[in-house]
Amino acid sequence: MTLKDRNCLICNCEGSMALNAKDLSKALEFKVDTIHNNLCRTQLGQFENSLSGDRPLVVACTQEAPLFQEIVEENNTSKAVTFVNIREQAGWSDECDQASPKMAALLHASQHEVKPARLKSIHSDGMCLVYGAGQQAMEAAELLSQRLSVTLLLSADEDLILPRISNIPIYRGDIDIAEGSFGGFSLSVNNYAPSMPSARAGLDFAMARDGAKTNCSLILDLSGKTPLFTGHTHRDGYRRVDPNDPAAVLRAVIDLSDMVGEFEKPIYVDYNATTCAHSRSQKTGCTKCLDVCPAGAISDAGDGVAIDSGICGGCGSCHAVCPTGSIDYQYPPRNDLIERGQVLLNAFRAAGGDNPVLLVHDEPFGADLIAALARYGRGLPARVIPLQIHAVSMVGHVEMAALLASGAQQLIFVCNPAKPDELSAMTDETALVDAIVAGMGLSDGSRCSLVVEADPDALEGVIWELADQPKLETSRFAAVGSKRDIARLAFSNLLAQSVEKPEIIPLPENAPYGRIDIDVAACTLCMACTSACPANAIIDTPGEPTLRFVESACVQCGLCTTTCPESALALVPQLNLTPAAMQPLTLYEEEPFCCIVCDTPFATKSTIERISQQLAGKHSMFASSERAKLIQMCENCRVEAQANSSEDPFSGGARPRVRTTEDYIEAERGNRSIEDFLMDD
Repeated sequence: MTLKDRNCLICNCEGSMALNAKDLSKALEFKVDTIHNNLCRTQLGQFENSLSGDRPLVVACTQEAPLFQEIVEENNTSKAVTFVNIREQAGWSDECDQASPKMAALLHASQHEVKPARLKSIHSDGMCLVYGAGQQAMEAAELLSQRLSVTLLLSADEDLILPRISNIPIYRGDIDIAEGSFGGFSLSVNNYAPSMPSARAGLDFAMARDGAKTNCSLILDLSGKTPLFTGHTHRDGYRRVDPNDPAAVLRAVIDLSDMVGEFEKPIYVDYNATTCAHSRSQKTGCTKCLDVCPAGAISDAGDGVAIDSGICGGCGSCHAVCPTGSIDYQYPPRNDLIERGQVLLNAFRAAGGDNPVLLVHDEPFGADLIAALARYGRGLPARVIPLQIHAVSMVGHVEMAALLASGAQQLIFVCNPAKPDELSAMTDETALVDAIVAGMGLSDGSRCSLVVEADPDALEGVIWELADQPKLETSRFAAVGSKRDIARLAFSNLLAQSVEKPEIIPLPENAPYGRIDIDVAACTLCMACTSACPANAIIDTPGEPTLRFVESACVQCGLCTTTCPESALALVPQLNLTPAAMQPLTLYEEEPFCCIVCDTPFATKSTIERISQQLAGKHSMFASSERAKLIQMCENCRVEAQANSSEDPFSGGARPRVRTTEDYIEAERGNRSIEDFLMDD
């Protein structure tokens, strides 16, 4: 269902936006009958009237969405209502008179349906551990105890006034090990001791011990010590706040007090172990996802990795850097993000907009920054179109290239400076895209920018002073297939706009595209690299000593270089844009050596000659000319020749002669002892 099939209500927010019905009708490609002035107050009846009928409703307002939703519920209707922000994102701007194309794009994009992610059920029994020092920890625990089952673990007990009636268990201790996630934390505590009820002026503790184990669903950490978890801001159910910030402590208490019962959490990423390039045969290759995960949700699991969906905070950095696409973000999926960007760009251009820039941001940080810019600054330029997603860091070079190929002139990512652990992946991915676009001659600088600022003025300075870039045309393509399929499609559409048409583009280190260089003097064609390659980029040729390579399949994981016993391989990051990259290329081949008995090729000629030179006549097993010929036989003929030889190393000694009664009698006649007789052969 398109926007034309819906009832669209647009309000100029008491004239604070200069909206023109004629311009909007042209941009939306259907007639806008009325521009409302005060839809959420004096004209609320018109909203109620719109609830009748079968057409779904679109309201161009998000600030008063809760009020409108109450009216929907009071009218006992199941009508679908979509709310779209055209005020902060378009109307409140110094270029409001030029913003009709952007408003049309925002309204059209709101109708794009995204495939929902799978959900994980989490149960919280309300068991909460408050970990901190003194009176402040006690007071926070007492507040939480009104809604949760609270235990207080004191890291220090100074300045603590005991309550007359205590309904909170109090212990002393230092948390040594913390594991798990919301609904299932597991802790190990040293110096653990319960408080004595007979304590008078201050607390007394007894029976202290180390390594005490405990479990809980929630943790409030007021200790001021090192966080209990890696990337603690991403760990649901764990709140660590500055004990010297009363407002932060109160916010944490309020948040945790509602975290009891059944919850559903999105499973942000899917993982396909069969294509993972992490490890093969205890040899480590790609570690990119492990390196960038800020929450510590990814761990080594042998030849693959394991992702704890309970810990995963959904930043998507692993998805962005995974070279094979084994880790695939689902909130939203890659193709849904690209399709929504294409809807924005296509609608913007169709409405007469030009030179669009996508401003990618999250909720609430990015949305709040844009709102502040709209209220107190110049707002967003008419060509800067917001694209809100769950996590900016999930956007990798594939999505960036696809959006540029779809007509975005530049991409600006609004990043939260309070989350520096999410920036490394984005920095590498934007650098990779810029290298590719610059290599095609399509950029005078950077088309992908990171704005790591919490100050609206800083964002304003960036978006209003954007330097023009060579114009990119819109390419029409569907984002279907694997990660590398979409990447090749995006690169080919960008290349079609290039005047230079380069064949090879050098890339930064750790890029997921490239070739393999081989030292032919060192390579023995043992083919160990072919079994290690997770992407089937290195291929052997059955029956022939030939090593082949498909460059488009290579993910530069390094497993081949790690596995090669001769250190004969080296990675060269580059993007090969020629059709030849899709075809097998012979890296190295040698003349085969055929068995001197059955004429079957079984090794390379140089290998057999080198072994013969080193062993024939010099090693005890190949001392004679006949024994030396074993080196020139295939494994089947070699075994057969050894079995038929008098020098078969697998043969046993001669079987001893059977002794009979006659032998004993003969020995006795010869005046010999039985012992001497038994020593005879």
